[in-house]
Amino acid sequence: MNDATKALDVILSRRSIRSYENKPLNDTIFEHLLKAAMAAPSAHNQQPWEFVIIDERKLLDQIPEFHPYSKMLLGAPAAILVCGNKNYIKDEDLWPQDCAAATENILLAATALQLGSVWLGVYPKRDLMEGLSKLLNLPENIIPFSLVALGFPAKTKEPANRYDPSRVHKNKW
Repeated sequence: MNDATKALDVILSRRSIRSYENKPLNDTIFEHLLKAAMAAPSAHNQQPWEFVIIDERKLLDQIPEFHPYSKMLLGAPAAILVCGNKNYIKDEDLWPQDCAAATENILLAATALQLGSVWLGVYPKRDLMEGLSKLLNLPENIIPFSLVALGFPAKTKEPANRYDPSRVHKNKW
């Protein structure tokens, strides 16, 4: 399998995994995930992202108290909060795209590392943003964008074939 085929295999096999083994992630894994995140494309090269690694059980267990779609964190050994830093934002309209690209890179890197992961939306939901800001003592200039639950998967899912040629248009609609 060549490198291009390996990359496509990672992309096409990425699935949202919501159940994890009770096994901690180490610093090397986090470094790989965050290197991938920071390799994401960024409008005007603003790189507005900041990341909070959450692996303290007490914190992970509190998130589902205010984030209704985060119950899997009760069994996840870790999560990464992707944030925008207002001090680095050059284009107010484009920073969410930068953080979305960084989030997707975390998901793909997790798949490549044989980890399970799932993207939990945060921005622009005020109650979720405020809950995470308060829980994690985020500074005023930090905007919570997304949360990625992470762990070694307790079960696997087959790749989903979502390709739909009826949604492809060439040159014009």
